[in-house]
Amino acid sequence: MSTFPLSYCTHGDEATARLRELFVERIGDRICAAMEVPSAAMDEFKRTHVDGYCEFPDLGDRVRFWDGCLAERIKVHDDSVPSAYLSEMDQGLYGGMIGGDVRFLCDPVSGWISSMVPPIISRWEELDRLKLDTEHPWFQRYIAYLDFLEKAARGRFGLSHFILISGLNFVFELVGATETYYSMVDRPEIVRRAIQLGFDVNVKVQETFFERVPLVNGGTCSNMVQWIPGRIVSESVDPFHMTKPQCFEEWGRENLERIFSRFDGGVLHLHANGRHLIESVATVRGLKAVCLSDDRGFQAAFDFLPEARRRIGDMPLIVWTEYADFLATLDRGGLTGGVLYRVKNVPDIDTANRLMDRIRTL
Repeated sequence: MSTFPLSYCTHGDEATARLRELFVERIGDRICAAMEVPSAAMDEFKRTHVDGYCEFPDLGDRVRFWDGCLAERIKVHDDSVPSAYLSEMDQGLYGGMIGGDVRFLCDPVSGWISSMVPPIISRWEELDRLKLDTEHPWFQRYIAYLDFLEKAARGRFGLSHFILISGLNFVFELVGATETYYSMVDRPEIVRRAIQLGFDVNVKVQETFFERVPLVNGGTCSNMVQWIPGRIVSESVDPFHMTKPQCFEEWGRENLERIFSRFDGGVLHLHANGRHLIESVATVRGLKAVCLSDDRGFQAAFDFLPEARRRIGDMPLIVWTEYADFLATLDRGGLTGGVLYRVKNVPDIDTANRLMDRIRTL
């Protein structure tokens, strides 16, 4: 009998034990997998939503969407842990809290309604008027949404941590990417002041998340790693993908290590045009795993895995791959260890479970 607290995860004890072996014990040959199977709830979302700008969604609709998607997966006995992602808050919240014009975008393919802001200030002299204000309507909207979704999910599925927008990511929200890069050269002192403001905003947002969302079996649910022990945050190094590693060392490492240390560590995603940074990010103190993203025009992350493993040792990795490619590589004994595989387009639940039976014998 499972003791796992989420009813939509009848295999939770086994899944979290295997994920612990991967992300904490770093068992080098551990292979974990989360199977993506057909979803009627996702098909309905695609049918009823259009790509592009939209309004802030009805909270009841979002709960029904997540509940539908995750309930369909009850019979999938893989290494996944069901959780909803607060995509509506994934970028725009941080800028919205300091006066940004939050805009929402719908992506029918992923089921996400995400957010962002155009540059908040037109010149650096306006920085002094920006401050963290927990009474701001956007922060209050965040709390209300968080509480609404947590109550609806309680006992059935978890809530995933959601992305930090700190460091240069936050500065991008203030003045845009181009001005940020110029200012790193021309006005480094004011960029560092902006990074400090971003640090304060991000810490408050994430501490609020963990204050109001209970850990699941002592761990954080995650759209990146499924589940991981402790209070773990999620961040990117997107602003450094078009820079040399030295730029990351000067402008990125300190902020990441500082914010990871406020919690129990963090996970990162790395886009394909940032793979030259992999050695640098892998040595960030507090880092628990790196998610390798796929991007058009670059080698698939799945094919990059052997090189990544050679370059960064036992750091746990996460990649997406197609079912056919995963199965063919499994058949020839070529899967890289120390990886959580997100397997796309698995034909059905029975196929997913048979495949997981094989994986558990490795």
